[in-house]
Amino acid sequence: MADAQNAPVGSTTAGSIAVAAESTVATRMSAPPSYDVADFPVPHGREEEWRFTPLARLRGLHDGTATASGDGVKVTVDAPEGVAVESVGRDDARLGRAGKPVDRVAAQAYSAFEQATVVTVPKETVLSAPVRVTVAGQGGTCYSHTVVELGAFAEAVVVVDHSGDAVYAGNVEYVLGDGAKLTVVSVQDWDEKAVHVGQHNALVGRDATFKSVVVTFGGDLVRLHPRVEYAGPGGEAELFGLYFTDQGQHQEHRLLVDHNIPHCKSNVVYKGALQGEQAHAVWIGDVLIEAAAEGTDTYEMNRNLVLTDGARVDSVPNLEIETGEIVGAGHASATGRFDDEQLFYLMARGIPEYEARRLVVRGFFAELVQQIGVDDIEERLLAKIDEELEAAVA
Repeated sequence: MADAQNAPVGSTTAGSIAVAAESTVATRMSAPPSYDVADFPVPHGREEEWRFTPLARLRGLHDGTATASGDGVKVTVDAPEGVAVESVGRDDARLGRAGKPVDRVAAQAYSAFEQATVVTVPKETVLSAPVRVTVAGQGGTCYSHTVVELGAFAEAVVVVDHSGDAVYAGNVEYVLGDGAKLTVVSVQDWDEKAVHVGQHNALVGRDATFKSVVVTFGGDLVRLHPRVEYAGPGGEAELFGLYFTDQGQHQEHRLLVDHNIPHCKSNVVYKGALQGEQAHAVWIGDVLIEAAAEGTDTYEMNRNLVLTDGARVDSVPNLEIETGEIVGAGHASATGRFDDEQLFYLMARGIPEYEARRLVVRGFFAELVQQIGVDDIEERLLAKIDEELEAAVA
């Protein structure tokens, strides 16, 4: 096992299956945020933000050769009464409020989408049912942009569900008004050949609460870039993630929480399980506490469970602190192989091996499954875990 607990900036712990706690160079991108694709050089894989990504498997999303083709994806929105759903052009003033693209693929997605989807929950509206955004791949190449905006003191749950086959780059913005509460569940359950690259920007207002749960299973390559900034003091962000990386899959989650406002909180917990030859998971967790962000309270953690030989994990928590006037800040990363002692303990009590493995993996993910808060998604997730484990035994 490779483990780094509250590691000082610049320390490195390396093992055969994990790399943890490097310096915070990943916080600094090779080019400043921009809507213009030309502002970003074509990546070659040596750049900090691209060094783990197999560029050849991006199917041209990174170098401009992937042009929109076929039916791409079909996006549908099922929203409760009172929620406004609009299709707008690129000149709509509500686009870009949560942040600009930070890499070439995100900039390409912004410049190439035809119509953006804007979902608005009016101020002081408390939704009794989730907003469901379905992104169904139709086999082509597609770019998209989605904005979810909550007015002051509004409360909502939004489920963004990806499935099917596509080469897809999509940016999502979450804009929270003062005192608003938003829970987002983003599910990546693509077919085995799909490619998905996405940037998720959240702007958290004064005393607002943002909770993100990212669930990644399918796809040949999935690379997601969740980012959080604050628009006023008292904001809180919780970023949870679950991923199950199977044979040959590349799943990459690159997070940045930018504490740019005083007296805000953040908590990041991502967990992954891996099995099969050339299964590769990458988790980059960047937390930046700027000089003005006094009173910050933040923590980030990544845990990985390697179920079989041949899988690889790269786990890199980064913490950069520019002020000493904070409540707390820390990070942790650990990757370990399946615990044979736990398996033996259960089997010694008459539980068959497959059922014992299932119980251990379910227990590993349990605290994060409970964060979802949407019953049908939780049931689907647990069924998917069982399906993945059955495939490994077969």
